[in-house]
Amino acid sequence: MITFKQLEALHWIVELGSFEAASIKLNMSQSAISKRVHEMEEAFDIQIFDRTKRSARLTEKGAELLEYSADLLRQRDFLLERISSQHVLVRRFRLGVTELTALTWLPALAESIREAYPRLVLEPSVELSTELFKKLEADQLDLIIVPDIFEDARFVSTPLKSVENAWMCAPHLHQGDTVVPLADLSEFTVLTQGGSSGTGLIYERWFAQHSVSITRTLISNSLVAQLGFTLSGLGVSYLPKACMAPLLNQNQLRVIETRPRLPHVRYAAVYRNDRVLGLTIEIAKLATECCDFNRMLLQG
Repeated sequence: MITFKQLEALHWIVELGSFEAASIKLNMSQSAISKRVHEMEEAFDIQIFDRTKRSARLTEKGAELLEYSADLLRQRDFLLERISSQHVLVRRFRLGVTELTALTWLPALAESIREAYPRLVLEPSVELSTELFKKLEADQLDLIIVPDIFEDARFVSTPLKSVENAWMCAPHLHQGDTVVPLADLSEFTVLTQGGSSGTGLIYERWFAQHSVSITRTLISNSLVAQLGFTLSGLGVSYLPKACMAPLLNQNQLRVIETRPRLPHVRYAAVYRNDRVLGLTIEIAKLATECCDFNRMLLQG
């Protein structure tokens, strides 16, 4: 008889790429993981993994089994959510967030989730927006919190708060409080996020709409690195205004007012519409309650 434990072993071997990694994740010996796979192979009279390869690569039948097992595990989770009290519900929840969320209000959201679902295992992932969306699409994440730029009927989007960004630089790069025409930013090296960032993609489109060409750029996929480069005087950058207030008050950063100003970036909690479970909807609601981009954890 096939068990959920066997199916979970298969899932984690494929998810993490090796029997060893799966054994660590499930707190089991590697031989116990191998035994579960062997039991499934005997039950179905198939070979699940291609043992001529060094990595844990599925055979054609193994891939088919993985697809069906994923459906069974989802149905099990759905049953547990519908029947179990939230205080006894035991399951993992894969949450993807961008760096800004991780540095601001993710701890508050995690605490709210723990209070509502004490036995839930939260598995956060911090990556660029486009990478998070790809993982959500591949059913490797349950919910992501990203800039609201993905318009796709396959997904449900719950609006969250907006982020106000402003152009900032080290004080010696720009003196005075005069409003600068947006086109004049081309005089500086512009520190920006690339097209893999939701915010970067939004502003790339916005620049194009205003016929602004930035000739000197330094692209970083890390918000922390972008902030560090800006503090070092390497150029000007757009940064979240509210949570940078301590650095602005300490005169480590200066705002450059431009005409027109940068548009606000709306965030959203996004999940697949074919994976609509009660838990996912409730966590999306918790996200709307906890969302607060004003406090930067790096500032204490």
